[in-house]
Amino acid sequence: MVLPMKQLEEYINVGTKRMRCGYTTGTCAAAAARAAAELLLHGELVPAVTVSTPAGIDVVVEVEEHDTGDGWAQCAVQKDSGDDPDVTNGALVYARVELCDKPGITIDGGVGVGRVTREGLDQPVGAAAINSTPRRMIAEQVEQVASPSDGGLLVTISIPAGVELAAKTFNPRLGIEGGISVLGTGGIVRPMSEDALISSIELEMKTLRARGVADLLVVPGNYGRDFACGQLSLDMDQAVSCSNYFGATLDAAVVLGFERVLIVGHIGKMAKVAGGIMNTHSRVADCRVEVLAAHAALVGASQEVVASIMEAATTDAALDALIACGLSEATMASLMKRLADKLAHRSAGVVQVEAIVFSNVHGVLGKTPGADELAKVFAAN
Repeated sequence: MVLPMKQLEEYINVGTKRMRCGYTTGTCAAAAARAAAELLLHGELVPAVTVSTPAGIDVVVEVEEHDTGDGWAQCAVQKDSGDDPDVTNGALVYARVELCDKPGITIDGGVGVGRVTREGLDQPVGAAAINSTPRRMIAEQVEQVASPSDGGLLVTISIPAGVELAAKTFNPRLGIEGGISVLGTGGIVRPMSEDALISSIELEMKTLRARGVADLLVVPGNYGRDFACGQLSLDMDQAVSCSNYFGATLDAAVVLGFERVLIVGHIGKMAKVAGGIMNTHSRVADCRVEVLAAHAALVGASQEVVASIMEAATTDAALDALIACGLSEATMASLMKRLADKLAHRSAGVVQVEAIVFSNVHGVLGKTPGADELAKVFAAN
């Protein structure tokens, strides 16, 4: 029997609303693995586990179910998505820890955790769709319990409801079959109320404008922020995170009287913007590979190359196909021209909008004509 879960009491202000955070499937998997390791190696059934997340927030996760057998133990925790409308909210995440002959800690997926079937995703083909950060979190939690004398341990993560839930995600299209992914770069789920988030972005922009800021740096999220700061050495003092709401952010920039806007964004989102999609959330639209395929065709890609791009699971996989045929630079130049047109159209020509597009794998991919000059404004001292 699953009891009502104890809620994470971590809140953020989103616009005018106070919204409760939750924790990711990765945090759940790490907590369940820690509890199962305690039960297997020390015979101790812990009522709850504290997980230190990459976001710097400690999460107390209650253990809902447990079971043991010869050389194995299993525990389950319940996913809490907070005020975010996540399809996995309330699902049970199981971790089975068992003794094995292979040294170290091996992590795999069981029922309801998808398998990777295409190149270009976070994990290789054939692996369980448990992303890198959750894998690290799981290993860290088990390592805190185990000792070298315990020998090898196999950790299997299962989410029985994931088989059904996968149909409500983009996993089948991405090439993840049989279940959902175990995700989370920060370990914490921050609420995604659309109206409240847009209000929050606008409020942040108003604050900057009130300070006299005329040039705005826009990043969609953590990838953009990390790349702008770490790779481009830009100062984030005049930056806002727009999440998926490019159109609303540019509209606000016009209304508030900003003069110039520089967007630093990942190709996965910026390809959508180049296609005229100004809300890039996957629930709204996903035309990434279609846009890349169209621009590849425009610069002379063969039907075979275009087809391989259309079949790509990720934009990085599509870029690999373009690089292999020597058309990556021409394709990105074509894409940048269209992106510049779409950004200028949305800002009605009132605000100068430039963009730097990147990939975590391939670095800077393209820039609109005035991006380099505008980037100098945000250069860190």
